[in-house]
Amino acid sequence: MESILARALEYTLKYWLKSFTRDQFKLQGRTAQLSNLDINGEAIHASMGLPPALSVTTAKVGKLEIMLPYVSNVQTEPIVVQIDKLDLVLEENPDADVTKGPSSAQSPTASGKSNGYGFADKIADGMTLQVKVVNLLLETGGGAHREGGAAWAAPLASITIRNLVLYTTNESWKVVNLKEARDFSTNTGFIYLFKKLEWEALSIDLLPHPDMFTDANLARSEEANLRDDDGAKRVFFGGERFLDGISGEAHITVQRTALNSPLGLEVQLHIPEAVCPALSEPGLRALLRFLTGMYLCLNRGDVDPKSQQSAEAAGRSLVSVLVDHVFLCIKDAEFQLELLMQSLLFSRACVSDGESANYLTKILIGGLFLRDAFSRSPCALIQPSMKAAAEDLAVPEFAKNVCPVIYPLDNGPWQLIQEVPLISLHSLQVKPSPKPPHLFSKTVIQCQPLMVHLQEEACLRISSFLADGIVVNPGDVLPDNSVNSLLFTLKELDVSVPLDMSNLEDSATKEDLSTKKIFAGARLHIENLSFAESPTLKVRLLNLEKDPACFCLWPGQPIDASQKKWTAGVSHFSLALETSPNSTEHQSSRGPEMGLWNCVEGKDVSIEVAMVSADGKPLITIPPPGGIVRIGVACEQYISNASVEQLFFVLDLYSYFGKVSEKISTVKESKRQSTVSLAGGLLEKVPSDTAVKLALKDLQLKFLESSFTSTQDIPLVQFLGKDLVVKVTHRTLGGAIAVSSNIYWENIEVDCVDTEVQQEHESSCNGDLVGCNGSTPLRRVFWIVNGRHDGPSGSSIVTPFLDISITNVIPLSEKDMECHSLSIMAYISGIRLGGGMNYTEALLHRFGILDLNGGPGEGLSRGLEHLSSGPLSKLLKASIVDDRKQDGAPGSENGDAFAHLGRPDDIDVCIELRDWLFALEGREGVAERWGSIDNEEIGREERCWHTNFRTFRVIAKSTPKLVDTNVTETKYDAHKFPVDSIIVNVEGLQTLKPQMQKETIPNGHHENGHLPGGVNIEANIVASEDKTGHDDTLSWVAESLKFSVKQPVEAVVTKDELQHLTFLCKSEIDSMGRIVAGVLRVLKLEESVGHATLNQLSNLGSEGFDKMFSPKASRAGTPKSSPFAASSDSMREISSRADLESTISSIEEASVELEAKCSALASVLSDSESETSAKHINDLKQKLENLQSLMAKLRTQI
Repeated sequence: MESILARALEYTLKYWLKSFTRDQFKLQGRTAQLSNLDINGEAIHASMGLPPALSVTTAKVGKLEIMLPYVSNVQTEPIVVQIDKLDLVLEENPDADVTKGPSSAQSPTASGKSNGYGFADKIADGMTLQVKVVNLLLETGGGAHREGGAAWAAPLASITIRNLVLYTTNESWKVVNLKEARDFSTNTGFIYLFKKLEWEALSIDLLPHPDMFTDANLARSEEANLRDDDGAKRVFFGGERFLDGISGEAHITVQRTALNSPLGLEVQLHIPEAVCPALSEPGLRALLRFLTGMYLCLNRGDVDPKSQQSAEAAGRSLVSVLVDHVFLCIKDAEFQLELLMQSLLFSRACVSDGESANYLTKILIGGLFLRDAFSRSPCALIQPSMKAAAEDLAVPEFAKNVCPVIYPLDNGPWQLIQEVPLISLHSLQVKPSPKPPHLFSKTVIQCQPLMVHLQEEACLRISSFLADGIVVNPGDVLPDNSVNSLLFTLKELDVSVPLDMSNLEDSATKEDLSTKKIFAGARLHIENLSFAESPTLKVRLLNLEKDPACFCLWPGQPIDASQKKWTAGVSHFSLALETSPNSTEHQSSRGPEMGLWNCVEGKDVSIEVAMVSADGKPLITIPPPGGIVRIGVACEQYISNASVEQLFFVLDLYSYFGKVSEKISTVKESKRQSTVSLAGGLLEKVPSDTAVKLALKDLQLKFLESSFTSTQDIPLVQFLGKDLVVKVTHRTLGGAIAVSSNIYWENIEVDCVDTEVQQEHESSCNGDLVGCNGSTPLRRVFWIVNGRHDGPSGSSIVTPFLDISITNVIPLSEKDMECHSLSIMAYISGIRLGGGMNYTEALLHRFGILDLNGGPGEGLSRGLEHLSSGPLSKLLKASIVDDRKQDGAPGSENGDAFAHLGRPDDIDVCIELRDWLFALEGREGVAERWGSIDNEEIGREERCWHTNFRTFRVIAKSTPKLVDTNVTETKYDAHKFPVDSIIVNVEGLQTLKPQMQKETIPNGHHENGHLPGGVNIEANIVASEDKTGHDDTLSWVAESLKFSVKQPVEAVVTKDELQHLTFLCKSEIDSMGRIVAGVLRVLKLEESVGHATLNQLSNLGSEGFDKMFSPKASRAGTPKSSPFAASSDSMREISSRADLESTISSIEEASVELEAKCSALASVLSDSESETSAKHINDLKQKLENLQSLMAKLRTQI
């Protein structure tokens, strides 16, 4: 029996040890000792389930002692193997097909392992292994063998395990005798082996890569300043302990066939807690590079499993690691970050059939907290939402039943997280990469609701860490010719951005302390955020089925790596401004939470992108040079509620993000990986066929009252729009580029707040006032009446308000300048304009755009000053295209540069206005004159003077140049003027007076709300060169003028009606002149135009119209019962009141200036000896104050 036991041990030692001979093994009683042994790396690789990219290059044992049980107890008691020190070195294979180290040599005893389950196998399976110290050195490439130098290589990981014990248990993980442990395999058809692994302490040290100790790097590390240009400590890493004193255990299940062939291996590791109390900044960067190297090693797509397949490797393997609590503290002199994770589960399953292998990776995180503990106000940067998880995260279909069950009973105690996970990741890879259309990888990431708090310092630090560590070079994981899919979903996301206005140099409200106290930050709420990437995605917005250029993306076409599709969307998002805790007077119920003002809200936003490479090769560069690009953006509803202060705060927030982005870009510039530049000109770098589409279903924009004057959401202007579609395309056509734009807008409406005079009669407006959520009613000043026309299939189609099509053909060569053409087709239909210039002037004063003196208001001046120095000024600047070669020389004249372009040679412009109506309403509108009339059949436009026309068409063209066919070589002669032929046509032009009641039309009917008939005018204007002068000037000549009336025109107007119209026109012209004068003052053109001209503009209509109708003449023939007479008197009264108010305002300004001068003079004279002069000055100042009080009293009386 002892000889049989000795042969069994020799058989086992030959499998595990390299170059083992029988002379080395000598039993001394029941013990045997061996020393300085080399272990077979392939056996360790197969037994531990290591990934194919890793090789065991070194495996040595210092001292090995074998203790045998009594011969009678060999079947029940295990053999104990004690090792004092085990040294292992694992290295990543730099090449996909070349193995390294002893793993490449097959064990000579490997073929005999599958002959059956004999005595030696039972003895080996029941052994107990005890190792005092395990030293494991892990080296990964980390992508350094492809890009970057040794300074960016992944560091080495030195793992030390103390007091490791591996022993055999039963299926319940309890220690029993070996015979009972083998009883479970009876009548199962398989051989099961259950092992339990325990260790007392585990420590991980991160060591610098040996190549980092070069002369250049050492010289740089010895400098006094160890930071890079962006302030990061990434120059040199001297090593640091990452984890220390980590205990844990593992459950190991080995499944073999009845003939002892390896079938399955399952390893479940459980670590109660992993704590890293203090990790430096260089240590964190090294840790991230090490984790990136491990990720690349596990997921390399260029590794063939067949090249690394071992005869002893199981066809199915499952390795999972569960850590109950993870705490990582990044501590430095200038910052401190704390990361806490709960129930972290990492699982990786492999199923191989010898030819290909499926790898399923699963990561579950039960809880995640990232906290900034160093800032002035420590807070959680990332944490779960306060809302409870509504439902569990679904497991993707591809992740189900990938790896058959290895552990025969139910799931182990650590395999699954009992609670609903916060984040889950499932990724399936097939190696080697299959040929399209089969997918190489499928990845699904799901997240429960999260809360993110953005702070500038923490974001800059984290972005620097991620830029250094979490970077994967193209082709390291996903082969270029592979087809992949990715799906990311996030149920809810709340992002809060604090903003300190005092830190902004160009803040719009920096000098306004009251605005600083209102807003303290912004909050963004997103629901059902999703992002997907797959060539099999269905993109409904792009409508690729009807795009001939995208035929390769049609359903049923083959799928390969030259195609890319992305989709992103949210079901609902909202942006709210957070009020400061000190501004208690402004906190109102403006949102679902106290202290939040809802500004922007959107529903069902989606983005779709599709790309195809030009030559059918794998699409690597985005966008593909010379390829096809389609982009679509759709939004179901967009609502905006903002006041002036909110808009300025949003602009400051945009400027703040721009500054932070610039700082982040400086971090990226210090990266080891340089930007890849394509050779050639600009046209060789951009796609040859691009189309961008924007679709907006419902648009609501509200401009609210100032936050200082009102605590309620009082809208001043409301803009409503429906069905907006904008499409821009770009195509390269051989020697030219065609750029086309299309704008389709079905309906819009603009409502403005009613003036004080109109609000008194709002009850009698018969629906002219539009309510806004129960607040102050608004008056429609711009609206659309859509017409209808017959479609191709006989259905009725709505005529849009705006339909514009622009096509511009740009030649690439100066020789083809005659092909430079521009075509514009614009159709604007159904516009209704109400109000008038007087009402517009009142609105400008109400909005604070113009003050009472006609100059720019305080808010407008402050806003223009901010816009001129804020972020929008940079956004609207023209960008310069750098079209230079790689050596810095200018680009060649092959059409890449467009400096030779000038005015288009062929211009064709057609602008057609259809069914327009202008209602001439005064400042008091129509309510005051028609308050006593209760007739809902009379429309708003019928109550006042209004002008309409059916069609107003302008056609401008340039005449084609005649080319002499007899001349072989012709030099291109461009047109001297843009257009030389203009046709203006007006149809159905008519002006109608107000109506007291609805009139019937015996011969005709209403057409879109208009009476039939009207005046038709057509003028044909051509250009004529003036050859008499010295310079080539252009004069316009009316070639023909056509005037026609299809139906009789009846013009009946009384003197009262004409007088009323005259005063309306006078008031409108006065208001228009004052508005023009105000605009000139806003543009700071007073000196150029002159103050006399501005005064004439302010009284533009008074001088002429007062001469036509004197007050006596107007009162003599006006009946008292006519509403137009009352209107004329009111207009005269309003005009005189406005003139009187203007005069009083001027006197008040002069008195204020005199008072200021007297105060200054009094302060000067008070220091001198002349007391008499100072007394006179004080008396004069007192009289000026009395004058101001009298002027204020006079203003209240008028």
